Amino acid sequence: MFIIGSSLFALGAVPLYSEAVGLRWCAVTFFVGSLFFTCAAFLQYREAVDALPAVGATRRHSFWVWAPRNLAWLAGGIQLAGTLWFNWSTGNAVRDNLSAALTDQRVWRPDALGSIAFLIASGVALRDAGRLAIGGRPRPRVWKIGVINVAGSVAFGISAVAAFVIPSSGDVWNAELSNLGTLVGALCFLTGAILMLSPESTDTSVPADRETHS
Repeated sequence: MFIIGSSLFALGAVPLYSEAVGLRWCAVTFFVGSLFFTCAAFLQYREAVDALPAVGATRRHSFWVWAPRNLAWLAGGIQLAGTLWFNWSTGNAVRDNLSAALTDQRVWRPDALGSIAFLIASGVALRDAGRLAIGGRPRPRVWKIGVINVAGSVAFGISAVAAFVIPSSGDVWNAELSNLGTLVGALCFLTGAILMLSPESTDTSVPADRETHS
């Protein structure tokens, strides 16, 4: 699902595609991609919840849990919130009758919040993955994926800043930079998602004090 969502975001950011299908269908492409992001983020969050240490005799956890000290849970929860903001942003972007003020409020603002959430989540996930590293040995794949996702989140953040709509004119501050940031970010997330398809080598032992996996 991350692969599909990232691919759709990358496609929507290609100028030739938007010129071929029009701005409305390009916006629909982003919206559909955001739905795949949300589904994937939900499943990742669900995995983090299921991996929490058991309490008492049961190992089942309700969906609504609070475990901010668990980095996998924290990254998954923040990432899921970010995807919901992207849903709201891209869903509103499909509409073509919004004023500049409403565009900033309903499209740009949730886009910026989603980008911030992705940046925080990827940073937390990278810190969590860093706990798998063992001195003198190559970094594990999950850490490399974390670095790629951080780079993608930075690119999404740059895209969000550049997409600010100037109230006086209704123009996007820097449309070219916004598209470029979205394209680079989507390609980074696509790369990370593809790398997730290959199982991590089990040759490297996991630190004994690690509570969860990524």
